[in-house]
Parts: sequence; C-alpha cells; structure tokens
Amino acid sequence: MQVWPGQPYPLGATYDGAGTNFAVFSEAAERIELCLLHDDGSETAVELRESDAFVRHAYLPGVMPGQRYGFRAHGPYEPRHGHRCNSAKLLLDPYAKAVSGAVDWNESVYGYHFGEPDTRNDLDSAPHTMASVVINPYFDWGDDRPPRTEYHHTVLYEAHVKGLTMLHPALPEELRGTYAALAHPAVIEHLTELGVTALELMPVHQFVNDHRLVDAGLANYWGYNTIGFFAPHNAYASWGDRGQQVLEFKSAVRALHEAGIEVILDVVYNHTAEGNHLGPTLSFRGLDNASYYRLTDDPRYYMDTTGTGNSLLMRSPHVLQLIMDSLRYWVTEMRVDGFRFDLAATLARQFHEVDRLSSFFDLVQQDPVVSQVKLIAEPWDVGEGGYQVGNFPPLWTEWNGKYRDTVRDLWRGEPRTLAEFASRLTGSSDLYQSDGRRPLASVNFVTCHDGFTLRDLVSYDAKHNEANGEDNRDGESHNRSWNCGAEGPTGDPDVLALRARQQRNFLATLMLSQGVPMLSHGDEFGRTQHGNNNAYCQDGELSWVHWPGLVGQGDGGGGGDAEGRADGDGGTGDGGGPAAGTTDPDLLAFTRAMVRLRRDHPVFRRRRFFHGRPVEGTHDDLSDIAWFTPEGEEMTQRDWQAAHARSLTVFLNGGAISEPGPRGEPVRDDSFLLLFNAGDTAIDFTVPVNHGRQWEVVVDTAVPRALDPGTGRKVRAGDKLSLVDRSLTVLRRPA
Repeated sequence: MQVWPGQPYPLGATYDGAGTNFAVFSEAAERIELCLLHDDGSETAVELRESDAFVRHAYLPGVMPGQRYGFRAHGPYEPRHGHRCNSAKLLLDPYAKAVSGAVDWNESVYGYHFGEPDTRNDLDSAPHTMASVVINPYFDWGDDRPPRTEYHHTVLYEAHVKGLTMLHPALPEELRGTYAALAHPAVIEHLTELGVTALELMPVHQFVNDHRLVDAGLANYWGYNTIGFFAPHNAYASWGDRGQQVLEFKSAVRALHEAGIEVILDVVYNHTAEGNHLGPTLSFRGLDNASYYRLTDDPRYYMDTTGTGNSLLMRSPHVLQLIMDSLRYWVTEMRVDGFRFDLAATLARQFHEVDRLSSFFDLVQQDPVVSQVKLIAEPWDVGEGGYQVGNFPPLWTEWNGKYRDTVRDLWRGEPRTLAEFASRLTGSSDLYQSDGRRPLASVNFVTCHDGFTLRDLVSYDAKHNEANGEDNRDGESHNRSWNCGAEGPTGDPDVLALRARQQRNFLATLMLSQGVPMLSHGDEFGRTQHGNNNAYCQDGELSWVHWPGLVGQGDGGGGGDAEGRADGDGGTGDGGGPAAGTTDPDLLAFTRAMVRLRRDHPVFRRRRFFHGRPVEGTHDDLSDIAWFTPEGEEMTQRDWQAAHARSLTVFLNGGAISEPGPRGEPVRDDSFLLLFNAGDTAIDFTVPVNHGRQWEVVVDTAVPRALDPGTGRKVRAGDKLSLVDRSLTVLRRPA
C-alpha cells in the first residue's frame, strides 16, 4: 500500500476522487495508527508519521468511499494525570462524516475491567464498536436554494425523524423512521398544509444508545448522546450505513427546500456519549482526554454541567475548532438552515461561570458562514447559574422558557399572572429589548419534546413515567399542568370538552404572540404519551406520532370536541375523544387556521416592540397597543396586580405598525381585539369604544371547529360578548 505524507487540513477523511487524506489531532498520543477495516474482520494498520501542530496525517491513494476505518492511539494511560490512551481501543474519527455499525457494550469498549475501575483493560474493542467511513462528498443539488425565511415569517415545527414518520400510513414500510421519509410527499404535504416553514429536527448527529438503557430494554430515543458531530445518525438511513446516510440526508434537505421548508438541527456540542470516568472509550477520550474534556482538580474525574457525565472543554482551541468546523460543514455541505443548541449555557462556560462573551460566541459572531443561519439557544444547563434566558448575544434567538411557564400558569388559573403574561404575549421586551434585540429573539413554545405533550398538559396533574424504569423519579415534577378535573383517562364529557378547549387556548395564544412560534410534532393531532413527560428512552408507539387511519389503544384523555365526539376512524378512547392511535380533525383544522391567521396578518408578527402610544408617521392616531378590563375600561396598575384577575382585552392596532415593508413601504393591517378569559366562570366582555365601530369574531376557542372566514358574529363598540370559562375570542376590524 502506498502511503503519501498528505496534509494536516482538513481534519478527518477527505476523498478527492483518487484517494483519501486522513488527519487527526492528538497532543497526548505518542503515535497514532490509522486502521483500515475489512469485511472479514481483519484490519490494515498504517502509522501516521507526519505531524504538524499535533495533527498526524497521511494520504492513501486508491482508498475509496465506503472504506471503514478507525484510529489506535499509543500513549500514556494515566487517569490520575488526565490521560487515557490505549491502543487496544479502536477509536472513531472525531471528524468522521459517516459511521457504520453500533456499540454492543462488550467489556472491551471500556478502558477498565468491570467492577475494577482502577485497572487497565487491554481487550481489543474493534469487533464491538462503531467504525468511521470514508464518504463521497459529491452530490447533485440541482437548483437547490435555501429558503432563507425571515424570522417574522417563521413557524418552527420540532420533530423527531423516527417519531414523526414511523407510523405514517402513506409511507412504505422500508422508509418509515428514516431521512427518506421526511422527503416523502405525504409528510411534506402535511407540513405545508399546516403552515410550517422550518422543521427543527431533534438530534441527527451520530449518537449512542447508552449501555444502561440497552440492558433495560430501552433506547436513547431522543438522541442527546452524540459521538459524531459530522455524521448523520446511521439508524435513520434506509439505504445503508457506508455513506448512504449522507446522500439520503442531503436528498431530504433538497426535497424540503423545494417545498420552502428550512431544516434546523438540534445539536449537542456540550458533551459526548463517552460519559464520566466509568464511561466507554469510543473516540475523544482515547485520543486526547485532557484536550477535549473539562476535568476536575483530580483529573481522573470530569466536570459535569450537563447532567450526562462530562462537558466539553470550551476553552480548548481544538474543541472550538471542532465545533466551528462541524457547524460550517452542516451549512455548506449538508445545506441545513440553522441550529438549536442543546444546553447552550454550557457552551458559554470557559471556566466555571456562564460568560456571555465567551470564545465560542465570539467565533460564531465573526464567522461568515455560521453567523448567517438561524441560531437558537436552549438558554440553560444544570450547572450553577445555568438559567440564562434573555442573556445570550444579539445574534441569537432563544427558547423562551419564561413564555412557556407564564402561558401555562395563565390558563391553569394561577393568580397574579396577567402582568407577566402581557410581557410574554408582546415579545418579552423585559428579556430582549435592553441589548438591542427584537421580539423575534423569543422562540415561543408551550410544549416541546421535553415534558408533556399538549394533550397530556391538560390531562395530567402529575407525571407518569413508570415505563422508564426509574420508579417515576425522572422527569420534571413541576409541570404547571392541570388535568381539568380528572387524572388521565376519563369518560366525563365536561372534562373532555374543557381539555379540548384548553388545547385550543394554548395553540391560539401561541400564534397570537409576538416572537417566533414553535409547535411540537403531533400536538396538532392531540398526541398523547399517557402522562410520560420524559420519553427520552421510549422508542415505540408511546412516543411516535399516530397519524390518520391508524388505530391504537387510546386513553380517551382529551382532545375530543365539546361534545366528546370521536373522529370516527376506529378510535378506542374510553371517553369518546380521539384515541392514542387516532387524530382529532377539529384540532388539526383549528391549528391550521391559527397558523394562517398569523401568516396573513403582520400585526401578530411584528419586528419591533410595541410603543404603547400613537406612532408618528403611521396611519392611525390610536396607540399601537392598548389593554382593557373585561368591562372595556383601560387597565390600571391595580387591575394588573389584582390576584384574582385572569381576564383582559388586548387591542392590536394594524394601522400603527412602525416597521416598514421589504421595500420601505408602510405596512398596514387589520386591527384586532384579543379577549382572554382564563377564569373558571363565564364573563361578559364589553367591546371597547373609540377603537373601532364594528368587529367580526374570527376565533372562538369555545367552538370546537375553526370559524370559516366571513361567518363570525358581528359586534359593535359597546356591545357585550359572553366568553365561557377558560376561552379566548379574537375580533377583527378591517383596515
């Protein structure tokens, strides 16, 4: 075999049409072998003799795409000094573009013998671990163009590749649960009809199913256990895992782009799947443990601000290079449109505290590629001072956990909620205005993968995670949920009607709020997880989306309409509401209607905060926003602070939008009155005078079905409008 010197950059395996360049970083290793793996189980070892700035490299003519490989690092195994090199362990390339196989959790993948953590284990891990794969980087993108949807037109849809598609009846069996399924016309049609503009995928970087979960017959379903930051997860590929997963992912992105849908990846750069000091040796640990991980004062152990056993060392230039190279790769080569950063506060930890101006954010800010895509932070971690909602740099948007909590509190009837609800409804200026950010910095959500589904949020007071095997100790215990009068399954039609109304209240509030709305997959159908609020390990029908035409064992625990009517497709819910395997067509139609209302009216997706007064140069002399009591009187300080107050009217002035259109033209819209009754009794609302003479009801969450345009009740200024308990009504006045 010919071995040429090659180049130290780019890192990883780079195929150029005639051969492959290999480059890997390690400051700890004394020498590194590249191992070419053969299908008969044998391997060919090539020592990487060339070294530049601790990067070993070589070029091998004739090595083609599909070739499996790994590294063996010869060097010190001295845990007390932070070094864990062991040439018996076949190591994944940190820059591998594809990964083949899976870990079978044989003892050989660990650096020590079971039960003896202070020993050294020299068993060969190659037969029991994953392999890196050389890929063909060439792909016909055709006339693909990124949609580049502006934030004020964006509707996010958080989804799991497998969970979204595994039970879709229109998909061929062999495509379900795969990247190819995302590209199927049936899935894309649902997303476009729903009005989704961006698909936010839960982790698709190559991840590992934890040893503990596998032994328990469970799986790391969510995927927050990354081992390969460049490789699409191979289990989501229908074509194969020798590089086909890369082509399949690219094909899915191309198809979604053609439909005008952006692809945003949930990425986990805060830790890896190697866990704590008792975890396996799969890649980073064996190459250069101390350069990749944050170690404690005793270097045998790992600092953990993620709750997963380790944290990447964010002050290491090699870690920062890895992350930035990964981000650029997914944008330039895989053509994704943005990222949602899991536990992003950890990325800001250079030493201990969360540093808003850490090196990572500096690098992102100046990067000509990464700075131009959507950057969404989950602005917390589990470390001290880790809750950082509102504290990320101006380039970033954030999952607004305070929005989630406040909206849940309002609709479940918590006292003294109105004032904060007003802030959340209007874009959370208290969090984002002081540093120059706009309402669109707030990604608003009521539910996401982590926690109750929307239907369960209104069906359970407490979590029911027994299926996870942790005696219901896992998952959040304070969910701000309310079961509407019965815990879980019920046949009470009044409870079922209230649950259905509450789901519509949450969806309507989300779409009427300033900021960027995010839906969680299946909430538009009334999906249930039977009270499990931490389904991270549930890879099955409990966590998968049930689509129309599928029959499952439902709990009847919500999602039905006001009459508790089933949708008639064979559901088995005990209360007449949709079963776990059915859908609620009324809820789906309502969700679509609310997304359309938002899309059609710029007053709900403003790019600047409200002024709270008339705006000079606009069409209308009225204030751009006004707040009223149900009696139609302007809110006073006492009204805002009243513990019992759970109702208000909001005036949104479509004639006083201060931001211009794309060509500098004035933006005019209809005006709206939003009537919120989050109390437990019906209330008569008086339509405010002096803010419009005639109005039409366009949304009424007390009605199971979405209102058809032009069919709503007409009301005039001064009229009284009765809202049933826990309902929301929207009135429109044409411009």
